[in-house]
Amino acid sequence: MPNPHHPHRGSMQFWPRARSRKHCARVRTWAEGKEAKVEGFLGYKIGMTHAYAKETRKKHARENMDVFTPCTIIECPPMKAYAIRFYRADEDYGDKIISEVFAKKTDKELVRKIKVCKKTNEVPEEFDYLRLVVYSQPKLTGLGKKKPDMIEVNIGGSKEEALAKAQELLDKEIRVSDVFKEGALIDVHGVTKGQGFSGVVKKFGVKTLQHKAEKTKRGIGTMGAWTTKKVQYTVAQPGKFGYHLRTEYNKKCLKISDKPEEVNPKGGFVRVGLVKNDYILVEGSVVGSRKRPITLTAPIRAGRKKTIKKDVTYISLESRQR
Repeated sequence: MPNPHHPHRGSMQFWPRARSRKHCARVRTWAEGKEAKVEGFLGYKIGMTHAYAKETRKKHARENMDVFTPCTIIECPPMKAYAIRFYRADEDYGDKIISEVFAKKTDKELVRKIKVCKKTNEVPEEFDYLRLVVYSQPKLTGLGKKKPDMIEVNIGGSKEEALAKAQELLDKEIRVSDVFKEGALIDVHGVTKGQGFSGVVKKFGVKTLQHKAEKTKRGIGTMGAWTTKKVQYTVAQPGKFGYHLRTEYNKKCLKISDKPEEVNPKGGFVRVGLVKNDYILVEGSVVGSRKRPITLTAPIRAGRKKTIKKDVTYISLESRQR
């Protein structure tokens, strides 16, 4: 008989399979850019469509041909800076906030999110790094939402260059065209769709039992040995599935435009409406459901991958009903 081979059901790469604490994805690791500019942006997923992009790679089998490309539309209304946050690294207690410098003018909708601080602090003499606290403006979109989302974004360059750039942006709007360029690689951070209470077959891909099984078919055969009387954490069990924080690396930015009429179908998108601001076309699918905030950042695993710009020649405007 052949050697039995039974791989573990369910990847242990994502553990614990916990639901995200926030609706807007957090970013823990940032790329170290040499240019003093913002390295992240906050947009809202609208839906998927397809486009034709001209293949520009030399000696490719489809060089100078229009290639069918599925893509995701992310609406990116301008962001505004709320504060500059200064950190100091501590080996024992982790990074600590030592000071914050707040903007003088903020939107009235920001009180729906936080208690706006009006006092002004000074820039500390010594700090290890800084982050720019920004918030979105969903009131400019057709999502029917006013409460803004907030994230911390990194600014590249040295500490002095980053501080000068952050002070410059403190009372200005930030557009997506100032952060990313067409053809560049980006990382997409988001929260997946929530699936509710799910069984082990759907949640972990467990093989269904035969029809002569004693108790159930869509379940596991055993939860472990009789002794010791303990259930291991690796055993697949039913529970809530989805709404996980995930990151997709090296997604390609096909197009950035300030003309929303290029992607708006007749009557608007289903349950979303019309795109009213700058938008970005990302090649392939993007994590999350419609209207969900998506955090776009500079790639941290780009490696030797080159940024290849593809000229988009056609974008489908067919009404998406699914």
